[in-house]
Amino acid sequence: MHLLSGWIHRYPQTWIRFGNLESRLLEDTLVDIRIDRPIYVAGLARSGTTILLEQLASHPDVASHRYADFPPVFTPYWWNRWLSLVPQKEEAAKERAHKDGIAITSQSPEAFEEMIWMGFFPDAHDPARSSVLGRDERHPLFERFYDDHLRKLLAIRKRQRYLAKGNYNLARLGYLHRLYPQARFILAIRDPVWHIASLIKQQALFTTGETREPRALEHMRRVGHYEFGLDRRPMNLGNPASTERVWQLWRDGQEVEGWAHYWADVYRHLADTLEADPALREACLVVRYEDLCGTPRETLERVLAHSELAFPAETIDQAAAGLHAPTYYQPEFSAEERAMIQTITGPVAARFGYGQTDRVQQVG
Repeated sequence: MHLLSGWIHRYPQTWIRFGNLESRLLEDTLVDIRIDRPIYVAGLARSGTTILLEQLASHPDVASHRYADFPPVFTPYWWNRWLSLVPQKEEAAKERAHKDGIAITSQSPEAFEEMIWMGFFPDAHDPARSSVLGRDERHPLFERFYDDHLRKLLAIRKRQRYLAKGNYNLARLGYLHRLYPQARFILAIRDPVWHIASLIKQQALFTTGETREPRALEHMRRVGHYEFGLDRRPMNLGNPASTERVWQLWRDGQEVEGWAHYWADVYRHLADTLEADPALREACLVVRYEDLCGTPRETLERVLAHSELAFPAETIDQAAAGLHAPTYYQPEFSAEERAMIQTITGPVAARFGYGQTDRVQQVG
């Protein structure tokens, strides 16, 4: 797996050609498959996106990438056909590397779409270049490949709706909405104090892990996860000075201040994007992590309604029963650090209802 994923990472254009060949050979299979209301889950890491992905992916109409789709993500049909011929061992779910209590198997949903974005946009994770893709962007080669890729996943899974978790899609909402005007977007956010505490915890965990095992760092680069670890990179959301400030703070060891500015940059961009685009705003539902944990049934019902999916009441009850606020860590900030977080993030957080009595579902 390490060797194959390295080959794919080094030669994405070769694998794009393989993917296009796969699509041509499957033309008769794909011709009648349409992309119906794809669902996109996005948010700054540690905001609840994986929880939302897993809840939505359990719906029988929904297809998503799975851990088993890696490494040849560019050719999903051929790879899954091969997997179907290989004897499968029984699996026991194991806690993922994040050490956050989420257990996974090879069939669990995962965010692998980013590999395709990197194949067509090699500068996607260069902090010196803007990552923003808006409505006016036109990339025909990518769009044709991407559309075929989604249809192949639907054909493989025999499902009707595509689901993706892609945290970096926060920078591509306008572009994706132009491609799929009926798409539904579930956007996660979290109270900045708790959010930053979780981000710092993950940064320490992944830095230690990648130092001990260099292949872990290579894996993170290959799948396009630059949120944590030795090669952590902030998204450039169209403001190079802000991006450089965050990166410099991280390099100087100013973790709390760096994450506070990054949180504010990311969610300011989201709020501004939604306010400037009424059609996109209508397609988006902002979900607060605190609501997902504090009122899980009501929040899940809102998520499902917005996604235009239906579950039996008992299924929602069962899912809600498993959702709760984390108990395995607490923020350990000093009074000065908490005040700094509030000063930096407060104005943006207020746009999403934090610090207010009214709970908001969308930015307006």
